Amino acid sequence: MIDNFALAISHGLMMLAIWALLKRPDLDREPSPRDRPARTKPGREDRPGA
Repeated sequence: MIDNFALAISHGLMMLAIWALLKRPDLDREPSPRDRPARTKPGREDRPGA
């Protein structure tokens, strides 16, 4: 017989994960093809061999 507590824990954790993913602000944005990606370090791609 399946333990009801185990079912509640597993389903509760899945609901928590879904709720955390739905709260993300980048879920509402769809970048345009013309958008430039954010630079991680200034000048990094300007140096050859970096």
